[in-house]
Amino acid sequence: MCTAATYRTKDFYFGRTLDNAFSYGDEVVITPRNYPFHFIEAGDCNTHYALVGMSHVAGDYPLYYDAVNEKGLGMAGLNFVGNAVYGKRKDGKDNIAQFELIPWILCQCAAVEEARALVEKMNLLDVSFNAALPVAQLHWMIADKEKCIVVESVQEGIKIYDNPVGVLTNNPPFDQQMFHLNNYMHLSAKPPVNTFAQGLKLEPYSLGMGAIGLPGDLSSQSRFVRAAFVRMNAVSRDGEAESVSQFFHILGAVDQQRGCCELKDGQYETTIYTSCCNADQGIYYYTSYDNHQITAVDMFKEPLESRNLVRYPLIKEEQIKWQN
Repeated sequence: MCTAATYRTKDFYFGRTLDNAFSYGDEVVITPRNYPFHFIEAGDCNTHYALVGMSHVAGDYPLYYDAVNEKGLGMAGLNFVGNAVYGKRKDGKDNIAQFELIPWILCQCAAVEEARALVEKMNLLDVSFNAALPVAQLHWMIADKEKCIVVESVQEGIKIYDNPVGVLTNNPPFDQQMFHLNNYMHLSAKPPVNTFAQGLKLEPYSLGMGAIGLPGDLSSQSRFVRAAFVRMNAVSRDGEAESVSQFFHILGAVDQQRGCCELKDGQYETTIYTSCCNADQGIYYYTSYDNHQITAVDMFKEPLESRNLVRYPLIKEEQIKWQN
């Protein structure tokens, strides 16, 4: 279970939570411009835009969960179990394996409209990276500072949705997530106005009552509503520190605490990490479940003309600043 979001002040920010019961060994990975990608059907890509994001590296190959390229285009894959459908190779299509999709898009697209044009010609292959890493059932959010879309590969084929709220969670399909917002059109950041009954004197007795009815459970549909409400009403200054702080507060609204979502064998889903990338500056910020201190990796401080991945393992231990 995961939540992705965008945010814009002076700069454009893109990030997500990754919620799971375990980690594959996540790292912040910078893929420089000359790292050689070999796509199963689409051939070799030896020169491309540089990327930074969260990834599991397997055999020196970055399997990105989310990433932003040097042009400011961001992309994240979120669980879409039971709805994602991939197929076999099709003639006349760009045949891309599910695990190749993020680099395939971000290596060559500088904006959402370029990504949309590629997706329209795409066929997603039901091919795993290896036997230990089965095909993940995902859908994706792609965004730049001007536009945001959602891409889903379902039984009917590839679907592309405009995303006006800049938020994505898991199931149901995105069009149903958006339709569900109609049930919450009465929510407001302002104090409520009495429309209960004419002539009955009712008054707010607490701050925040305009948001009564905002769902608080951990289901993906409820997290979508909650994240959309917080993101669409969020206000901050334009500075980097204020903007980054506000972004983490937005995704903090859907944070998953250990013990609240039980799976099996005594396992619990938690928010393994939360990310926020300044897509304009190429700075990738993150926190982890046991480390709330924000850590940053600047893509442009690394040798981007290299062929070698730059890897930063997550700092997972809590960093506490003592004042006495």
